[in-house]
Amino acid sequence: MGKIIAVANQKGGVGKTTTCVNLTCALKKRGRRVLLVDCDPQGNSTSGMGVDKTATPNCYDMLMNGAAAADCIRSTKYGDVLPANMNLSGCSVELVSSEQREYIMKTALAAVQDDYDFILIDCPPSLELLTINALVAADSVLIPVQCEYYALEGIADLMRSIKMCNKRLNPELTVQGIVMTMYDGRTNLSLQVAEEVKRHFPGQVYATVIPRNVRLSEAPSHGMPVLDYDPYSRGAEAYRMLAEEISAQHE
Repeated sequence: MGKIIAVANQKGGVGKTTTCVNLTCALKKRGRRVLLVDCDPQGNSTSGMGVDKTATPNCYDMLMNGAAAADCIRSTKYGDVLPANMNLSGCSVELVSSEQREYIMKTALAAVQDDYDFILIDCPPSLELLTINALVAADSVLIPVQCEYYALEGIADLMRSIKMCNKRLNPELTVQGIVMTMYDGRTNLSLQVAEEVKRHFPGQVYATVIPRNVRLSEAPSHGMPVLDYDPYSRGAEAYRMLAEEISAQHE
């Protein structure tokens, strides 16, 4: 049965989508069967994997119209994608009146879980019903944390949400790990933030650090992960190492 990992942080701009797209590709290159579920109305994971945002059926159809997950999935050479677009932005309001509203994604993904080794869910940067659905569906949470001053606040908020989810909706949910992103070795701040996060969350921070890298920023505009756009860049190498660490946790 595939491991479902929600990639989440209630703070925006921390590298969630970049991590989802490149980790999906890196795991696939290691021979794993991987599905990336785009649960963010911006649809950046969808376009970052080279899939047209107008593709239907999509995540909205799965959550709101009862479309089968298998019918929504698009295959790419970087991994499979369950796409999303701005239609998803109305989901949080529309789901309010649904029965078992927090469990809709869990139920839908259960039908394809055995087809994959890993299912990654790219969550929106807020605690709304879409994010709650992802946390309920997931076995664990991967937390990207930007190396900047307010980083710990973002993690603290998410940890509270995870505890709430543990108590009420998904007692099995665990923290997969914390990955430091946008690390700039030229500044003391990046180093200080990384050390502070390690001190507050001992044993939960990955050894791999994702650097600030121009190639990582350029790759999405070409509709491909950095591992194909520039496989020899520092960003590509970092995501290969992160995929190795995550794979090792499940061997």
